[in-house]
Amino acid sequence: MRKHLVGAAALAGAALLVTGCSGAAGSVAQQAPKADEKPTNEQIAALFNDWNAALKTGDPQKVADHYAPNAVLLPTVSNKVRSTRAEIVDYFEHFLQNKPSGTILDSHIAVLDNDDAIDAGTYRFALNQDGKPTAVDARYTFVYEKIDGKWLIVNHHSSAMPEKV
Repeated sequence: MRKHLVGAAALAGAALLVTGCSGAAGSVAQQAPKADEKPTNEQIAALFNDWNAALKTGDPQKVADHYAPNAVLLPTVSNKVRSTRAEIVDYFEHFLQNKPSGTILDSHIAVLDNDDAIDAGTYRFALNQDGKPTAVDARYTFVYEKIDGKWLIVNHHSSAMPEKV
């Protein structure tokens, strides 16, 4: 049964109430819970690793495959909201030119039920902009939904950190 999540902002607030985990947990496919079980925090954390691995392929289509058909992307380095696959692919066609590689700095995971989870926190992207290595720290929220047995991103918000540390 397809569920529709209410505003990501409200869900992100719920996520901040749950202390999550950070770091790699391996491939989700190897650790997938049974259809009638809630996923673990580690399984949800591994979804970022799968998405990040798709970034490293340099293929915007492979990255877009991690997003649900009705997903909304509020990207880090674009002012445009992306709400179709074509718009998401367009964003990643440009972003992937910087050869991004993400690292989770702080993660707070909320497993809402068997089919819905949120991962919110901070991450750092190592980029190669105009031949110069650089890093961008950002806040993120990934809202995941299991659709037809596959975990997909239904909402992804990423914004550069407003304060320099």
